[in-house]
Amino acid sequence: MTSFLTAVFSVALLFATCPAHAAQNLHVAVAASLAAPMQRIAVLYEQKTGEKLILSLGSTGRLFAQASNGAPFDALLTADNTTAAKLIDAKLAKMGSTKAFAQGRLVLWSKQAGAVDDQGAVLKANRYKRLAVADPKLAPYGAAALATLSALGLRDLVAAKLVQGESIAQAYQFVATGNAELGLIALSQVWFDGRLTEGSAWLVPEALHPPLLHEALVLNGKSQTAGRFVDFLLSEPAQLVLRQHGYTKP
Repeated sequence: MTSFLTAVFSVALLFATCPAHAAQNLHVAVAASLAAPMQRIAVLYEQKTGEKLILSLGSTGRLFAQASNGAPFDALLTADNTTAAKLIDAKLAKMGSTKAFAQGRLVLWSKQAGAVDDQGAVLKANRYKRLAVADPKLAPYGAAALATLSALGLRDLVAAKLVQGESIAQAYQFVATGNAELGLIALSQVWFDGRLTEGSAWLVPEALHPPLLHEALVLNGKSQTAGRFVDFLLSEPAQLVLRQHGYTKP
């Protein structure tokens, strides 16, 4: 009898601690420009809910292709205002789940202090050898960079100097490692709590390129809790982190 009661108690304890009662993981595809704030937001979300976020970083175009080919994402965070609509049109995402949660900015950045003036005149001076941008076919920040160069009448002048990264993260690395003197990158990569983290930069006027609107949406057939995570991006704790990295609320 004692052995029987011990066995019953053991089974009861197993059910009390089984995975059905544990918080699940959420797999979130994240545009590379959001890498820094999302790592902090992931910690806040886990502390609040007990649900762990698994982040997959990449260009918006690459993440769209992966989602279209069945990647196990629960939610996707874009760097534009068109990818979410394409996923919905393709019946891959939930209608009404899209939330615009941040507005990004483009900057011309150098790792060297004083190398970039506050008007961006260094671009027209044309004394640099390489200018890093993200692939405009995959990354909205890359498309914004080329639109900016066109608006300034510099597209042909600097065409031979452009070096392209697949994502904005790679474009940043080109400059950070000295493989390019300048880069048109995301403000969030070099900005924290009201100041540049390193080097010098020109904040590109938003009128020079399409808006860098970040949207989040829940993918079809995925976790029911993904919607709660998308809502969390609009909460004050998440928005504070985004503001610290240079984003504004759309």
